[in-house]
Amino acid sequence: MADMTRRQWIGTATGAAAAGLFGPQVLAQGITPSVIPATVFGRNAPSNRITIGMIGVGRQGIKVNLAALLAMPEVRVVALCDVDAWRLNEAKKLVDGRYGDNSCALYRDWREVVARDDIDAIMNSTPDHWHVPISLAAVKAGKHASCEKPLTLSVAEGRRLADAVAKAGVVFRTDTECRSNADMHRITELVRNGCVGTVKHIDVGVPEADKAGGNPEPMAVPEELDYGMWRGPAPWKPYTVDAVHPVKSLGRPGWMRCSDTCEGVITNWGTHVLDVAQHILDRERTGPVDVEGTGVFPEPGSGLWDVLITFEAQFRYADGVTLRYHTDPKGAYIKVEGEDGWIHADWLRPGPGLIAHDPRILKTKLTDKDVRFPQRSDKADFTNAILNNDPTMIDAEIGHRTCSVGQIAHIAIRRGKKLAWDPDTERFTNDEEANKMLERPSRNDWERS
Repeated sequence: MADMTRRQWIGTATGAAAAGLFGPQVLAQGITPSVIPATVFGRNAPSNRITIGMIGVGRQGIKVNLAALLAMPEVRVVALCDVDAWRLNEAKKLVDGRYGDNSCALYRDWREVVARDDIDAIMNSTPDHWHVPISLAAVKAGKHASCEKPLTLSVAEGRRLADAVAKAGVVFRTDTECRSNADMHRITELVRNGCVGTVKHIDVGVPEADKAGGNPEPMAVPEELDYGMWRGPAPWKPYTVDAVHPVKSLGRPGWMRCSDTCEGVITNWGTHVLDVAQHILDRERTGPVDVEGTGVFPEPGSGLWDVLITFEAQFRYADGVTLRYHTDPKGAYIKVEGEDGWIHADWLRPGPGLIAHDPRILKTKLTDKDVRFPQRSDKADFTNAILNNDPTMIDAEIGHRTCSVGQIAHIAIRRGKKLAWDPDTERFTNDEEANKMLERPSRNDWERS
């Protein structure tokens, strides 16, 4: 019994009950058929449910991830963890209301969630600087993991995470919903089936969501916040609300505009649409071979926030395809230009949606003989992979490679020069100073926080 997992034991017990194998020896140990309800044998039986621990229940965690998971019959959220007690209690109300009890446990330290043997998977909805440390610990503990995008804060830590997931053999999902969008799914299948001929260029736009500002003045830490644990591996700085998140609110957090904890739109938004662009090019497990770019940072003294406000980057792939990636006041989109025409898809912005140089392209009927891809929501993709031993649409390797596209653009902008990139070694071949920027400094004493 000690060598069996919770799910293995439930599966064995269920099978025994179904076969009528409760003999005298079993009954003598106090185990009777009455302890296994009829629901054990259905699709939503406990043995078929995935127990999930939610780590991070802020704006994205509560409004998007928790809301989606609570609606899934194959899932049971059994643990909630956050360094903010107010947010933790808000999430608890939703879980208890959904399940009709108060059995969901609360934690302030994510390590206690990862240590639980009865948890199958974790949903990592923490700020960006916590993505890799928590996800690494979870997969090394044998947990399946879904982690918010952008997956990492550096190319080097992305490689460590992708390698660890491959070694652990667990299910991993990079949590972005863009690939699941109907127009993004359609543009990918049409292009991959040759509807615009050989691809020559892709144009990728993302919103101008970041700006200068933020109050840098130190403030008293709110009583509900464990600020030391919140900063964790990020360099230590005194608390100020605009570097963390609004007090007792699920408004947009300031940490998304601070380079210690996020790279800003260039990866935070970019990994949505760059994932689709690389998928269209069938380059999702590699990357471009050179990059250059320009960008505008906040002026010194203009406030706390220090990430790029606007940017434009140019990439070239080994086969000569080029990709332009830039901020656009109108929002996110992808336009693919091929030798025979073009297709454009909007995402989360007002616009024409899916359009093409010839509208008849959009009516193309694909068959099972064509290149096809699954279309599931991000959460359904994660649970499907766990229950059916399928790969996820965006695993750790893909999530890392997508994130690295934005990261090498960020480095090229800061270096102010064109950089040659080797996607096999994940190193720049013409600038050692740029290579030093592939890793970010972090605190090695955060465990004592």
